[in-house]
Amino acid sequence: MTEHPRKLLLWDIDGTLLLGDHAGERALLVSLRRTFGIEGSLDRVDIAGRTDRFISENLLRIHGVEPTSQALHDFLEGYLAALAEEMPRGRPRLLPGVPGILETVARRPDLAQGLLTGNLVRGAQLKLDHFSVWHYFPFGAFADDSPLRNELGPHALRRAGEHHEAHFAPAHTFIIGDTRHDIACARAIGARAIAVATGRFSVEQLAAESPDLLLRDLSDPAPFFAYIDA
Repeated sequence: MTEHPRKLLLWDIDGTLLLGDHAGERALLVSLRRTFGIEGSLDRVDIAGRTDRFISENLLRIHGVEPTSQALHDFLEGYLAALAEEMPRGRPRLLPGVPGILETVARRPDLAQGLLTGNLVRGAQLKLDHFSVWHYFPFGAFADDSPLRNELGPHALRRAGEHHEAHFAPAHTFIIGDTRHDIACARAIGARAIAVATGRFSVEQLAAESPDLLLRDLSDPAPFFAYIDA
């Protein structure tokens, strides 16, 4: 009899699993230039923890472009094309401890893992394929589903349930991320929030949001799994 997983881990990507060496930011500006002929800036754009659609809509408005469906489509297509070019140009890296944790989770029949990310699905695959870790995530929720991060949780829960033919209670669901928006996203569905200070938010800033578990990084997997298994 096949054992169904009982607990669900939903991973953020940027700042949690990897650092992209600003490839995404460069790709946004490349697309702005190629698509609309605008030499732009990200100075007034809220990026950390936001979805690609949210970021793109705000970037276009700031630079005087109405984010119609067509304009947003053209911009995001340009962004994905530029992202494929920019990833190999920098020095992106998986964060310490990540490969081992992903492999350990994948080998445990009581655990399931997927993505809950602000990336578009094609952008997520591009980034994770760069490190040959995309295969760890058979389902997820993405910016394609909603520009609002707090609306992604139900999509992830539904897809996890469909993939594993199992029900994952929010209390047995863990959202792992590096920003206050990841914590808020967990709260929105009653899931538990694991915050890691490997992105743009400090330990102190994350602590102020009262996550269920706060780690400086994932280099030591012991406290991570101790909390998951408690």
